Amino acid sequence: MVDLKKRPFYLNDKQVRWVENTIASMSEDEKIGQLFINLTLRRDPASLEKIVNQYHVGGIRWQGGSAQEVWEQNHTLQQLSKVPLLIAANCEAGGNGLAGGGTMVATGAACGASKKLETTRDMARVGAQEAGSIGCNWTFAPVCDVLMNWRNTIVNTRAFGDNKDEVAARAVAYMDEMHRNGIACAAKHFPGDGTEERDQHLVMGCNDLSCDEWDNTFGKVYKTLIEHDLDSIMAGHICQPAYERRFSPSLTDAEIKPATTSKELLQGLLRGQLGFNGLIVTDATHMAGWNDAGAREDILPQAIAAGCDMILFFNDPLEDIEFVRRGLCKGIITQERLQDALLRILGLKAKLGLDHLVFPPREGISCIGCAEHHEKAAKAADESITLVKDTQQLLPVRPEEKKRVLLYYLQSAPKSLADGTDPAKKMVIEELEKAGFSVTAPEDYYEMEMKEQSVFHRFKVMNTPKISDFRQSYDWVLVVSNMQGYAQTNNVRITYSAGHSFEIPWYEHELPTVAVSLSYTNHLFDLPMMKTFINAYCPTREYIHALVEKITGKSGFKGRANDLVWCGRWDTQR
Repeated sequence: MVDLKKRPFYLNDKQVRWVENTIASMSEDEKIGQLFINLTLRRDPASLEKIVNQYHVGGIRWQGGSAQEVWEQNHTLQQLSKVPLLIAANCEAGGNGLAGGGTMVATGAACGASKKLETTRDMARVGAQEAGSIGCNWTFAPVCDVLMNWRNTIVNTRAFGDNKDEVAARAVAYMDEMHRNGIACAAKHFPGDGTEERDQHLVMGCNDLSCDEWDNTFGKVYKTLIEHDLDSIMAGHICQPAYERRFSPSLTDAEIKPATTSKELLQGLLRGQLGFNGLIVTDATHMAGWNDAGAREDILPQAIAAGCDMILFFNDPLEDIEFVRRGLCKGIITQERLQDALLRILGLKAKLGLDHLVFPPREGISCIGCAEHHEKAAKAADESITLVKDTQQLLPVRPEEKKRVLLYYLQSAPKSLADGTDPAKKMVIEELEKAGFSVTAPEDYYEMEMKEQSVFHRFKVMNTPKISDFRQSYDWVLVVSNMQGYAQTNNVRITYSAGHSFEIPWYEHELPTVAVSLSYTNHLFDLPMMKTFINAYCPTREYIHALVEKITGKSGFKGRANDLVWCGRWDTQR
């Protein structure tokens, strides 16, 4: 049985009684409902009432909405719920995962590039304050993956880096700031992403390290966090064959499972070997990596039986609840295992003070996107932006010497016509012009199509100028990339808006050229010809402003790169 007086809960007798009495008062429907976290997309009162009084969920996570809308939503949910809810968000980079206007301070990659642990603390503190103001009490962070494979894009921007000790230090700093502000943490993605290039949204991930290698990397990170009172862990749809076979030597390849349904990884490794007593939550169950384990009817109860305490997201609520009920009736989930899960769920709620819930006042949301928090973002940008290389010794580029800049902005295809093209391009132009440059920024294929669709646009973007005219028209070229591919592709690479377009680097030897990435750190693999390359980490105003300041020499580059930026290639380093 779970000892709620021990790490990480540390409950007193009164809190333990609240947990036990609350569980004892529940019907079977209410107990099953506590195992689920609903993804809340609709905020009308009828929908919110159904979530808590028909499905009896233990927690919620939401998407979208203004700070005012999210405060109202969470306040209403807590008022309606018989048992106070765990309300979760992804505060991986600050408050931008919470609501419109939330402050993006620094990605994991930016924190890793900064030489100051204070960057991570600022990011976490801003995220915690903005989260707490709207009633959020749980963050699905820190990302404590160790980035070992430069091809891995799912945690490229989210992980703190490739060094286990630095990842652990930053994850602990993040967690400390969250705890100081009353927010619980769910470290992810156990048993660890970053060793391969595939995205568990699209395929079951695989951590192929040996047991000794795992112990010396991911194991050290998780052990450090556990010893610092980590509240919960998010199990990824990632297998770890070496450890699964250590605990069950007869397992065949066909029997290898993602951590979310693996008793070997959850009970043998996490609970047993690492001694984790906190709550385990699955990663999102609409991901392909989860469904690789089997039919949903089977794997929902298997996840609870294997050791997960909560299931992240319904497919169809009533159907999913019925799948778990059947698992309980068949004995796949024992009454002891159900009680164990409920103790941890209610134990975390008691630790957070939800046994005597006081919802934050509405006026507190004024901190979201406030000037103080944007100052933290500007500070983080200054500390993290990294000059990866300048082998041509081009920098700084000053407008009084090279005023006319040609900007090629490389963006991913728009998600929809309604979304429009990347707003960061406009910010880049504005910041360059404020600095004194004269900017020419040709429309790419996507921008042309957004205005008016035509079969001729693909040919228009093939036109390159006469070289002599090109040299006379511009003084230098700036190439800025902001590629996106989250849960869409297993590897995000530089993609031009059309085949043979004028964006392709034909110009690097014709005029001085600077290349910048606003997101992924591995783009030198596709741009090895660029002699000056900068990783700027975030497509926000603070980072773009700091980028231009550093290009022009008004500010020095303070960030650092790890060897993964070279992508294992000699030609990227020239």
